Amino acid sequence: MSYFLALFFLGLIQGLTEFLPVSSSGHLVLFSKIFGIEESLFISILLHVATLLSILVVFRKDIWQMIRHPFSQRTMILVIATIPTCLIVLVLMPLVKQSFAGGFLPISFLVSAILLFVSEIVSKKKNSKPIDFKSAFIMGVAQGFAVFPGISRSGTTISAGLLNGNDKKETAEFSFLMSVPIVILSLLMEIYEIASGAEKVNIQILPTIVSFVVAFVVGIFAIKVMIKLTEKSNLKWFALYLLAMSVVSIFVI
Repeated sequence: MSYFLALFFLGLIQGLTEFLPVSSSGHLVLFSKIFGIEESLFISILLHVATLLSILVVFRKDIWQMIRHPFSQRTMILVIATIPTCLIVLVLMPLVKQSFAGGFLPISFLVSAILLFVSEIVSKKKNSKPIDFKSAFIMGVAQGFAVFPGISRSGTTISAGLLNGNDKKETAEFSFLMSVPIVILSLLMEIYEIASGAEKVNIQILPTIVSFVVAFVVGIFAIKVMIKLTEKSNLKWFALYLLAMSVVSIFVI
């Protein structure tokens, strides 16, 4: 498969999987191996920026309200969720970069499957509390450990919210909003490392742009559908899918 076509499909995969609890970064690493191209943390972050723009479009009213009212409870809850994520990611970053080689995928997919399965069982018993500061902190910690490919960021944060007794729909929406500051900070950190010469990036401009646009456009059309699907679907089906991906990744990596 050509590099251009491979990146096109990676953009499509990112746009679709970012809004399901199945780990878009894990899929990017896995399918990069299948397509025979070298996946990098930079490409992964860039495609996450594309779907970040999709989130900004869909949640523009919510985000604008938080910008206008930076000290509102909603905004401060997002800040509380972001702080533990940043601290955990900074500590784990050297290991995270190694994980993009794909060696952790079988275990990471399996961890995500177990989390979704357990949280689905628990959520049937208690899932009505609104997101508060405690919930945000718990979800922020979960998001920090979900930085590895294969451990679904949305799946882990949604599971953390459900295990804490939060409403499924509100938890799913807040999970997507939580990704906004983290993706922005990740991009800034990556740009700094590239500018300082600490990391070398070798990409082809046109295929990368096409992949970015595809992820963005697909994300815009997919996000509302995916939120409803996450809200209404039994998370155990996603857990079974991740279990299958864990097995597949053993033979691909």
